[in-house]
Amino acid sequence: MADSPRLYERAATEAVKFDALWDISDGRTFFTGPLYYNASHQHGAPVFLAGIYGNFRLRLDGGDWLSCRTAIIPAGVLHELDIGGDPLTVFYIEPNIAGADALKPLIRNTREVNGALVGTAGEISFMRDLYEDRYNPQWTAEPLADLMGFAKRRASAEPIDPRIAQVVEFLFEHGDDLTSVATLAGTVGLSASRFQHLFTQQIGVPFRRYRGWNRMRKAIREIIKGNNFTSAAHATGFSDSAHFSHEFRKTFGAPPTVGLHKLARLQR
Repeated sequence: MADSPRLYERAATEAVKFDALWDISDGRTFFTGPLYYNASHQHGAPVFLAGIYGNFRLRLDGGDWLSCRTAIIPAGVLHELDIGGDPLTVFYIEPNIAGADALKPLIRNTREVNGALVGTAGEISFMRDLYEDRYNPQWTAEPLADLMGFAKRRASAEPIDPRIAQVVEFLFEHGDDLTSVATLAGTVGLSASRFQHLFTQQIGVPFRRYRGWNRMRKAIREIIKGNNFTSAAHATGFSDSAHFSHEFRKTFGAPPTVGLHKLARLQR
């Protein structure tokens, strides 16, 4: 899956209306679309980033701005992005599928900076081809499933504690569930304090933040199925669209009107 040698000029995107490609399914969350600036934020799952037509700027946990073409940000790591309106691929993998280690085969020429990996190359042509083909009615999620398999076969990280894995799987299936921490901890034979410590250690973010991440994923799915922000917010446990927008900005560092404006399609 090497990057194509052909030249991709920025002008190739000028005739394309502002939109984005989303896929949320099978333990992955995939976005490619134009972005500008994402303020400091942290995710509930590890993420692979790739500039489609050139480098993007990344700042990790208040450090210096870096110019990179690809990056892997573990769950819980604060970061800012400055993309300048160019398309960026954002590819999350859920901890019930694999950890950040599964994303490492997608990035090359790397160096570690503040807990993240930044690179000058990676699976860019693959992501670019998906984005440029987003209006094709035959586009399916199969290429992403193949990419997931490619990454997982090369991953070497140990699986998470089965007790934590059980709760993560439950949250993944029930993104809007509000069962108390104590109750969930009890179902896997742990005290609430031990459970929360182990959860943060294994997943990279506290339990409540990961639960919020799952609720956000579910709300986004509602929106890209055609529901408005208010309906999606109410369907997934947010009090109203303002609450959803506030949490979206905390999760992604930008308002939902940026990443959810003029969607190409959702493959389910």
